[in-house]
Amino acid sequence: MDNQQQQTEQAGTPAGKAAGSTGRRAFMARGVLFTLSLAFGRSAMSAETLQAAAKAGALKPDGFQMKGKHPDLVVLSDRPWNVDTPPHLLDAPVTSTAHAFIRNNGLVPEEIDAATWTLTIDGESAVNRKVYTLDELKSNFKHYTYQLQLECGGNGRGEFSPPGKGNQWGNGAIHCCQWTGVRVKDVLAAAGIKPDAVYVAYYGKDRHISGDPKKVPISRGVPVNKALENESLLAWAMNGKDIPLIHGYPLRLVFGGWPASASGKWVNRLVIRNKVHDGPKMTHGSYMVPAQPIAPGAPAPADKDMKIIESMPVRSLISYPKTGAILQNKKTLNLRGHAWAGDLEVKEMHVSTDFGATWQLCKLEKPVNRLAWQDWSTKVTFPSAGYYEIWARATDSLGKMQPMVVPAWNPGGYLNNACHRIAVQVA
Repeated sequence: MDNQQQQTEQAGTPAGKAAGSTGRRAFMARGVLFTLSLAFGRSAMSAETLQAAAKAGALKPDGFQMKGKHPDLVVLSDRPWNVDTPPHLLDAPVTSTAHAFIRNNGLVPEEIDAATWTLTIDGESAVNRKVYTLDELKSNFKHYTYQLQLECGGNGRGEFSPPGKGNQWGNGAIHCCQWTGVRVKDVLAAAGIKPDAVYVAYYGKDRHISGDPKKVPISRGVPVNKALENESLLAWAMNGKDIPLIHGYPLRLVFGGWPASASGKWVNRLVIRNKVHDGPKMTHGSYMVPAQPIAPGAPAPADKDMKIIESMPVRSLISYPKTGAILQNKKTLNLRGHAWAGDLEVKEMHVSTDFGATWQLCKLEKPVNRLAWQDWSTKVTFPSAGYYEIWARATDSLGKMQPMVVPAWNPGGYLNNACHRIAVQVA
């Protein structure tokens, strides 16, 4: 592909009007229009747009300011910071820090001094209470580096109807960066784990949005077995450099394959619990889905009828080309993207150019390590000029496929793993 043609395919020229004239069922049209609006509306949020918004008071001019981030990232909120990534910016096998989405529940901590930072390990099921400085963690335990996928539990929330509660994420609240740190299991073993241990939870230094220093914005955790996996890290480096402040500097947890809210930032305490953790954002429907299906718009069940989100469902993303691509004098197109499946691997990857009537098998790479996403690629041929949609569908190692439509509705708008779709115009 020459440079001119690649620029045309990535240009994102609006093709949204074609989506409205297809005459398909309403739910399909809504999904396509959302995809196109994300591409042509949100991704147009340039540095100038952000600056204008800040001057108008929509965003605070101080604080984050998108420093170090690609200007086309989409700011969903600034108190706390929640920033989405357009799918085409996730094209690289390893997500750059500049392109990584941001999901915060509280305000970024102030006056961090890595030299005096400590991590405390305690709790009902800890044999001993331990306190480590960052230097002691680095010197006392072996270092590991893994590429791990972290996905917001609400990724894709913007496609639910009626809307789920929370930030209306597109499809880019996923990243797969390289993380360096020590294994959680090594640190826990040094403190000692009692036989009655059930959960491992975190506390961090982030501040509650109310400003009340006594309030904790979020304190979540994972079952002991997840915490003891080889890939579960207490990390201080992201892509070979100190973790940026907005992503949890100087120390954070990384539990790949589970909702990223379990991977606490600015961590200064781990607690080994003898019960399921009950900290903020672990109860009252937070990061929970109904145990039994409910009708769209129905009230949330009581916590006893909800289940905590654990391993994320199978999902995939088309990262090239950008939606809205126009093919000039060409009927073939190279496609690529990523696929992941929580704790599992992806077994197969397919794409469709005829609205799911037929599916084409893609080349699928193995993950570089467990809990990393998998790269896929293929070439498609279009029968004639016109408007097309490309749908991407992954199948996990247990045979579960992505649904072609938005799956079971839930009040929190969690776990939407419907096929990712992009629009293409063949001229």
